[in-house]
Amino acid sequence: MKITIVGCGNMGLIYARAFLKYNIVSKENLLLAEKSEARKQELLKLNIGQVCVVNDARVSESDIVILAVKPQDFNELSIELKQVLKPENIIISIMAGMKLERIEEVLQQKNIIRAMPNSPAELGMGMTAFTSSKALTIEQIRKAENLLATTGRTVFFENENLLDAVTALSGSGPAYFFYIVKQMIEAGKQMGFDEATSSMLVKQTMLGSFHLMNTASKSLDELITAVASKGGTTEAALTSFNADEVGKNLQKGIVKARDRASELSK
Repeated sequence: MKITIVGCGNMGLIYARAFLKYNIVSKENLLLAEKSEARKQELLKLNIGQVCVVNDARVSESDIVILAVKPQDFNELSIELKQVLKPENIIISIMAGMKLERIEEVLQQKNIIRAMPNSPAELGMGMTAFTSSKALTIEQIRKAENLLATTGRTVFFENENLLDAVTALSGSGPAYFFYIVKQMIEAGKQMGFDEATSSMLVKQTMLGSFHLMNTASKSLDELITAVASKGGTTEAALTSFNADEVGKNLQKGIVKARDRASELSK
């Protein structure tokens, strides 16, 4: 297999390293296409693939071309990319909010996958949702899914509009957890712990809670009830959360993120 990654920032390099780790592609058949000369020099030092310009003729030989660039850079980049793309190339876009129709129109290509990964992909524990244009065969979709699955779990949606909700839920989701952990650590500091101790208490609690949630046969409500004894400390905290509508406001914020993703896609 031959793969081109256009735009080798953080996520582009995550994919490059994952493909090499799982022997999906060799360094000789992995093209890292960059516009910036300074960035090309940095990539050469990393020695994880063949570094080239965006309109390098070798791009046309790729089975898969991954677009890992910022959406605002797409129009300018597409001018050079169109010079070398062929109809048989499969394009995987991880550009946030960029619709299939828009990519097809700009690149004049039919074989498009639109994917939304998240930051835990860096550890191989990511969640990637994706959809595809109607031109792709099941075999081509599976080939793309095998690549995306090198960074974690994947889920396919026929309805492209759900990708905006995915962006809000799992794409932005890590930031919500980081935010909650930060608030818990700050609460610990207010109660007298130094930052290192408070951080250890909270992070280990979150890690253990995740594994309990992931392996237990109980529902989330049952797990909450198991911790929150009547008239106890946990109930006092949950009563305060409910009074301040913390849960409702968290849900409201996530829906706002979905709405913003929809705006950006237009």
